Amino acid sequence: MFFNSWAFALFLPIVFILYWFVFNKTKTAQNALLIVASYYFYSCWDWRFLFLLVFSTFLDYYTGIRIEKSTSEKSRKFWFWLSISVNLGFLGVFKYYNFFAGSFAEMMSAVGFKSSPFLLNVVLPVGISFYTFHGLSYVIDIYYKRIKAEYNFVDYSLFVSYFPLLVAGPIERATHLLPELKEKRSFNYEQAKAGIYQFIWGLIKKVVIADGCATYANAIFDHHESMNSLSLVLGAVYFAFQIYGDFSGYSDMALGMSKLFGLELLRNFNYPYFSRDIAEFWRRWHISLSSWFRDYLYIPLGGSRGGTWLKVRNTFIIFLVSGFWHGANWTYVLWGGINAVYFLPLLFSSSNRNHMDTAKLGWRWESIRVFGSMLLTFALSCLAWIFFRAPSISDAFGYIERMIVNQKWASQYLENERYNYEFVALVGLFVLVEWYNRTKQEPFSGRYSWLKISLGIITLLALGTYSDYKEFIYFQF
Repeated sequence: MFFNSWAFALFLPIVFILYWFVFNKTKTAQNALLIVASYYFYSCWDWRFLFLLVFSTFLDYYTGIRIEKSTSEKSRKFWFWLSISVNLGFLGVFKYYNFFAGSFAEMMSAVGFKSSPFLLNVVLPVGISFYTFHGLSYVIDIYYKRIKAEYNFVDYSLFVSYFPLLVAGPIERATHLLPELKEKRSFNYEQAKAGIYQFIWGLIKKVVIADGCATYANAIFDHHESMNSLSLVLGAVYFAFQIYGDFSGYSDMALGMSKLFGLELLRNFNYPYFSRDIAEFWRRWHISLSSWFRDYLYIPLGGSRGGTWLKVRNTFIIFLVSGFWHGANWTYVLWGGINAVYFLPLLFSSSNRNHMDTAKLGWRWESIRVFGSMLLTFALSCLAWIFFRAPSISDAFGYIERMIVNQKWASQYLENERYNYEFVALVGLFVLVEWYNRTKQEPFSGRYSWLKISLGIITLLALGTYSDYKEFIYFQF
């Protein structure tokens, strides 16, 4: 069941009505309803993997309590590493086993040894990377005594399985979400209205921008050998907006529907394509994942403390692991490595925290430099996205090579249902709307909100009708 499906359009109002009008007596009843709804939501994808979600939930709940109650450091470490090992073990088997087995076989073949690796014929459980990281952060925080263990199994189960964030984040922290789940919620009209606005804006990002861009991006990437330089540049730009509209759209819908239930989730995107350098980009893109790796990997490794080479090592580790988290393919690892290389000049010059505010443009010479830095950062991101999108490293290099050497800039007609020039104009309009509203979470709030939401709904009905209702990209991670 996808957020952009008719089934979900029926599911969400039913849960909302039951939540506020039937199960509204106690917070336990509210949480229990959301757990049932979350398990049903997840089972619509594949009910057989519910056992994995339930087992992971019980494992971290139980080990968290055991860690807190342990009277010796040896016992604390045993339960801590049991949880870490089992969680990462499940993630490794389902997500990475075939990748490592296949890569090892290819390496052996390269040196003259033929092998037939045993591969698992299993489907990657949707959302496993997200709910596994929920549990890992919870157990780590208990082990380092940042939080207390949660003894209410209902509350903890909802923290792990809450359906708006279950399959594609944001990656929540127990320090943020659990306190909300332990309080009874009362209906707040203004909060619910803001939630509806944000949900609709996320839906527009997905079905109008992301799905539209996907049509062109797929056509160009799948036939890049016959495309000219202009088309290949457009393909990279289309994919950049596809993945942004797809993932930030999902996050907006998750945050929006959570407000309908009186819950506030962590913000996951903050207009990353208006960043002035790659460090700012990563503070604004997939914020919950970036901060997770910062707090649970980068800082424990030493962070920016120590000598230059230690900083370089930690930077590459954080980006390479981040790339590998996204998928079992060397293209993701290389994508992470490219971003690490982008980051190094900022690290060496100690300028990686220069841009902590929101970019501004005005009628002054400084604006030219700001605009140029945003354009360069976006171009570097698009170049890296080619490796993220391409099926193999050789395809990515082939794409870039043809983009550089072809040097033909005439417009090519792509045979699909959408017109190229009109859609470029639509993406340009989307960028202007994003820029104008870059200090807000969605563009419908403020003055003339009803007019803006009406225009948004008209756009959704007029252009979203043509959406192919594609899956969300991050469902595969």
